Amino acid sequence: MSTSSSAYAAFAALLASSTNPVSPAELHGLLLGRSCAGAGFDVDGWLVDAAELLGEAPQDNVRQALIGLQEMVKGELAGDEIAVVLLLPPDEAPLQERAKALGQWCQGFLGGFGLTAGDQALSAEAMEVLQDLSAIAQVQNALEESEDGENDYMEVMEYLRVAPLLLFSECAKPVAAAKPSLH
Repeated sequence: MSTSSSAYAAFAALLASSTNPVSPAELHGLLLGRSCAGAGFDVDGWLVDAAELLGEAPQDNVRQALIGLQEMVKGELAGDEIAVVLLLPPDEAPLQERAKALGQWCQGFLGGFGLTAGDQALSAEAMEVLQDLSAIAQVQNALEESEDGENDYMEVMEYLRVAPLLLFSECAKPVAAAKPSLH
């Protein structure tokens, strides 16, 4: 099981143990969307936005997991090797479940991006990416269990690993390299 798959399972269990009917994919999308729109990596702002989605202030274990998730995203977006890992169900999960999570991720991303970007002017390319995400959020039930369905899912997933980077490079202010802490 990949790191993102095990992280998804761990987050799903954590959220299931609380009163939050939110998917890990939607939560991750929200975080990445707000980060790509220029929210920065302030923990307090992220926890406020997460609490709004969750419908309550996160308790200790969920709070720590949210902070860890933000650190992961900060490392992905501000690190030397920019790469986005999507928090989605494992490849072994039924395609319908994975497609639904993909749609939830897109919804979360669009919500987080819109919340942070407001009416900021965007390039035509950035607007196209947001329109693509909106369309992807709607097709979650269109994929069928088949080789073609799997291929379509993989193509969309690959697109979603690079599309946020365009928005991040356009909207987010450069983040200073993390200084090693002395703990």
